[in-house]
Amino acid sequence: MSDDAGKVLILHAGEGRGYALGDMRAVFKADEAETAERYSVSEWWLEPGCTGVGAHSHEANEEVFYVLAGEPSMLLGEEWRRLAPGAFVRIPAGVTHDFCNEGGERAGLLNFFIPGGFERNMPMIVDWFANQAAG
Repeated sequence: MSDDAGKVLILHAGEGRGYALGDMRAVFKADEAETAERYSVSEWWLEPGCTGVGAHSHEANEEVFYVLAGEPSMLLGEEWRRLAPGAFVRIPAGVTHDFCNEGGERAGLLNFFIPGGFERNMPMIVDWFANQAAG
């Protein structure tokens, strides 16, 4: 177990490990180092018109989303759903999903990824978004 996993962690608004992804920003609040790989917690902020990350699924991970702000849309299986602040979504492993912001204001999602470790992918994801913008 990591030395950090047994410590109280307090981060204020805007604090955490941030990743710029075009019209989207991810801020990781806690990940495998702080949770002994049990889960990761992140915020995803989408500017108006943000098309999201692309439809995908996770073979061995569940995800939980909670809408913090705005009205993001989420692909859940084959259906897009528009969500309001306070909406809660649990996505079982293997279910195709995506999110975007078709609304006129910034949208925010709180995400729990279970078990943790997703943050290991963030440098590769940042590079992919940068290459898409350049190409």
